[in-house]
Amino acid sequence: MRGELPGVTADDSTPGEGRPKRSIPARLATVLAALLVLLVLTAPYDFGRLTPAAFVRIPLEALLVVALLLALPSRGSRLVATLTGVALGLLGLLKLLDLGFSAALSRAFDLVLDWALLDEAFAFLSESYGRPAAIGAAIALAVVAVGLPVLVTLSVRRLRRLVIGHRTATTRIVAALVVVWVACAAFDVRVVPAVPVADTSATTLANGHGFQVRLRLDDRKTFSTQIEADRFADTPGDQLLTALRGKDVVISFVESYGRDAVEDPEFAPQVGAVLDGGTSRLQAAGFAAQSGFLTSPTFGGGSWLAHDTLLSGLWIDNDQRHRTLLASDRMTLNGAFRRANWQTVGVMPAVSRAWPEGAFFGYQRFYDAKALGYRGPKFSFGTMPDQYTLSSWQRLEQAKQDGPVMTEIALVSSHAPWTPVPRLVDWATVGDGAIYRGTAGDEDERRRTTGQIRADYRQSIQYTLSTLISYVQTYGDDDLVFIFLGDHQPATVVTGENASRDVPITIITRDRAVLDRISGWGWQDGLKPGPRAPVWRMDTFRDRFLTAFGP
Repeated sequence: MRGELPGVTADDSTPGEGRPKRSIPARLATVLAALLVLLVLTAPYDFGRLTPAAFVRIPLEALLVVALLLALPSRGSRLVATLTGVALGLLGLLKLLDLGFSAALSRAFDLVLDWALLDEAFAFLSESYGRPAAIGAAIALAVVAVGLPVLVTLSVRRLRRLVIGHRTATTRIVAALVVVWVACAAFDVRVVPAVPVADTSATTLANGHGFQVRLRLDDRKTFSTQIEADRFADTPGDQLLTALRGKDVVISFVESYGRDAVEDPEFAPQVGAVLDGGTSRLQAAGFAAQSGFLTSPTFGGGSWLAHDTLLSGLWIDNDQRHRTLLASDRMTLNGAFRRANWQTVGVMPAVSRAWPEGAFFGYQRFYDAKALGYRGPKFSFGTMPDQYTLSSWQRLEQAKQDGPVMTEIALVSSHAPWTPVPRLVDWATVGDGAIYRGTAGDEDERRRTTGQIRADYRQSIQYTLSTLISYVQTYGDDDLVFIFLGDHQPATVVTGENASRDVPITIITRDRAVLDRISGWGWQDGLKPGPRAPVWRMDTFRDRFLTAFGP
């Protein structure tokens, strides 16, 4: 019986004369294993850099691991290969999460906070595409989460046998690649911008997420201190919002209404025409408006973060801060109105389950999807068209109010995935929403291109803005102060890469004294802010607003 070299198994021995040649399937499996490992190591984790040329890299981590495998004895190299495979598999999962988040939210995945968003993502898919599609996506994610680390580990172990079986050739190849890597690093060789051929991105990614974890842990204490630092916390109600006494104040968030809607050449002509036409019509009805920009803490999604930020006067850019805020007694803009003896109302048509935020913001009356009583068809994510939301609010609140009311309204017809929206109908015919049956967007199942998605986004923004303008024109009176703004920019499929986080904000009123109070803000006349309109961080709005309309 043929003996074995000490410390080397049959699998680890060098292919020799007495051993059959590898079959084609075995060679193909080895090639696929090498491709998978290289793919995990070189794949960009920023969606904007995901191009074929971005894979042209020499990962230093791969060279170091191969050198270590060559230096270790057989048992040690097997352990290193297994640990490396698991680590690379997890790295591959992290890259996939980063790619998804960069495409949708223009940021990396947060290892501490974003696990909670998986539940939100499932709910979004269920609302937009149906529960079977959401369950299918969850199963696919679970398969990838388990399968990728297993496949990468098996691939590294297979490649280890190849490396050890061809020590001399592998040593020469690694030595040559090290020389090439050093030369590329010295001369900063790049096939595409921002992607050097001499690659250390795996290490950079791991270090970046490690720093992110430490930052999140430290932020808990820092943010709690910021919550307590509130110069309006002890202001008596009779000294708050004195310049708005007797006014009905509305703050309405328009989903995905970002700066690109009024400046991107693909959207601006049509959206601008709606805003310019609305400015003229409202002026004819005695209204005036001023507009500017706010920088949102979020991009592409996470609307609740923008709501928190505007109303609390704090920068809420992650769910940890969101939860900390909800557990605090921070006075929000809603709370200031309530303290000053306004009735406070929340209108949230997308809320279809328990919503603890309602208790924190202190609405005296709250209308969710069920309370609004919609009986029409569903329009993708939006539970009801924005015109129905405003019509129901007018019927339930504005038409029978007793005393000044402050209302927060979320309008969601322009929410992703931007399917076609219904037409604007006569307000008297809205009823319970049955009029929308059979209209565009009802049960729409088309396969959509990027161009169609962008067109649907533009049309949804036009629809919501037209609805708001028509509402003010139809139901507005001398006591109405209507503020509407975007919560965040739409996803990069609409804006493209490197878009700002700015959103438009507008105040409409018939009372010129209200606008005189904000004359120092430098906002521009009309419903459409121009390129030179001032830009503030969204968290500064609460204090500016309370100061402008205080004693």
